[in-house]
Amino acid sequence: MKTYHELQEGVYDPNIFKAIFLAGGPGSGKSYVVRRTTGGLGMKILNSDDIYEKMLKDAGMKTTPEDIYSDKGQEIRGRAKGVTSRTKGNYLEGRLGLIIDGTGKDYDKIANQVGGLKALGYETYMIFVNTSLETAQERNLKRDRTLAADEVTRMWNAVQNNIGKFQRLFGGSNFIIVDNNNAGEDVFEKVWKRCMGLIRKKVTNRIAKQWIALQLKMKERGENTTPTGSGKSGGLTKQKINPKRLKDIKKGGFSRFARRTG
Repeated sequence: MKTYHELQEGVYDPNIFKAIFLAGGPGSGKSYVVRRTTGGLGMKILNSDDIYEKMLKDAGMKTTPEDIYSDKGQEIRGRAKGVTSRTKGNYLEGRLGLIIDGTGKDYDKIANQVGGLKALGYETYMIFVNTSLETAQERNLKRDRTLAADEVTRMWNAVQNNIGKFQRLFGGSNFIIVDNNNAGEDVFEKVWKRCMGLIRKKVTNRIAKQWIALQLKMKERGENTTPTGSGKSGGLTKQKINPKRLKDIKKGGFSRFARRTG
């Protein structure tokens, strides 16, 4: 008899072949938005910032602009990105559902990632968290890992310049903009419903369906198909999904569900 964990990984992952990209500059509130709009789906979250902050702390450094932009800080940043990349490879081996957290300032990088995921059979989406520059600067000052004001401005401008490109890359139905200057529960509910509608879609991609069929045949033969990326790895985060909450998801009870996962 399969355990609940086994039924949520690899070929049995309910979010299989789905990838959500996050975009938004420093101070946009991406972490909060993703908790409110995708919390509890059980998707794997890829975010090198979490690992970076832990590595900085382990090295006796702080999340200040001085330490972040020092030679040592940038060397640690590179190592953190390496850990994230290796873990992403493990997750992709099992074609697990992904949330890829980033700023969106580098369009070409994201376009290349989207192309690679589609070649594997993934459906790709983006949640673009938008704020005014003034809001971004104010929130940056309240973050543990603050950036210099001119750096926030530079990144904000770069992200803003990519909105149109991202809309064309993902397509209107797969691109969600969240105005997070002063977003309320009604905004998050609408985004949550859109995300649920996208993630619930059945896999129709030919490449994906062929991979699933092969994996199921291997399981019938008793071969091990458990992805190496399952479980905890590299300090990255997996959204927890509780079987008892599935009723809330199915019924669309956003407010009740969001309070439990926020």
